[in-house]
Amino acid sequence: MSASTPVTADFSSPPLKRSKIVLLGDQSVGKTSLITRFMYDTFDNTYQATIGIDFLSKAMYLEDRTVRLQLWDTAGQERYRSLIPSYIRDCSVAIVVFDITNRQSFMSTTKWIDDVRSERGNDVIIVLVGNKADLSDKRQVTLEEANAKATELNIMFMETSAKAGHNVKSLFKKIAMSLVGLEKEGEAAEQQNTKIDVTSPPTNEIPDASQCNC
Repeated sequence: MSASTPVTADFSSPPLKRSKIVLLGDQSVGKTSLITRFMYDTFDNTYQATIGIDFLSKAMYLEDRTVRLQLWDTAGQERYRSLIPSYIRDCSVAIVVFDITNRQSFMSTTKWIDDVRSERGNDVIIVLVGNKADLSDKRQVTLEEANAKATELNIMFMETSAKAGHNVKSLFKKIAMSLVGLEKEGEAAEQQNTKIDVTSPPTNEIPDASQCNC
């Protein structure tokens, strides 16, 4: 076997598609802790408020493909709110987090979801996450109530505990699988369009240019 064979094999692999995931929610609901648990499987008991925006990236290996998740951790403090719309603008997924022991943080999820909808319309996956499930004895938001809100808004919902590691990997796996589902739909639509383009005159070229997201 020649030495160049492995190099050729490497070039044949398609580049990983990156999906931008933005975590939103009030201060101290556990956004950073969820990311830290997912990335490093650790939990830090000392609370430090996120300043501005943090960014991390991790590959998830699913059955038939690999998805690279770009995780954007946003500050929950009011003074950073003006920064956030620009980060939502090109996201594929918005995780809106509340603390199950803090009713106000749950009430605030409405405005966070509204922010996402105003920037992305329906072209985004939104997941409502009730964090700190390990503190269920101090619960101020019932599972039924959060489920009802998610159903009403037609979004996903899951309870997690960054501290105990409960449902955190499941959350991101569910998101990755939803992204793959959308990707497959896009691939199927693209194949269909290709077939149409072959049989019809290329009059679509100018309208296609108007779809540019530059």
